[in-house]
Amino acid sequence: MYRERLTLPWGYHLALVALGASVVVAVGAALGTVAAAIALLVTAAALAALLRVWTGEVSVVDGELHAGRATLPAWARGEVEVLDAGAARRVIGVGADARAHLYLRSWVATAVWVEVTDPADPTPYWYVSTRHPDRLAAVLTATPSEGSH
Repeated sequence: MYRERLTLPWGYHLALVALGASVVVAVGAALGTVAAAIALLVTAAALAALLRVWTGEVSVVDGELHAGRATLPAWARGEVEVLDAGAARRVIGVGADARAHLYLRSWVATAVWVEVTDPADPTPYWYVSTRHPDRLAAVLTATPSEGSH
């Protein structure tokens, strides 16, 4: 079993707080205290929603790879490759396949590349951001990937 939460770095949190504060101050200066209070509530709710959407989870449960809401069953998984920062940039760059499934978190430099072997699935591979590509790849390769569905 493997589980990893891909949270934003603290610098992003600070930038979002600064952005929210500037919105509240600008609204308050232009429209008054009541409008500033409303802007504070709306901005806080919007920023909380953004943080929830941007935070992701990668896991392997019973051989299935879960990246966000998507699932790749073990029987549909082929080769697994660890991608360091340079290799990850190359895979998602100009040479990327538009049909690939990208679970990309831009603040996470490393990833794993997972071949999709299901002939009925047009997706050739998954790119999954992870801070621990060696550990994730080890769990995926330790889990049998061949079999029938």
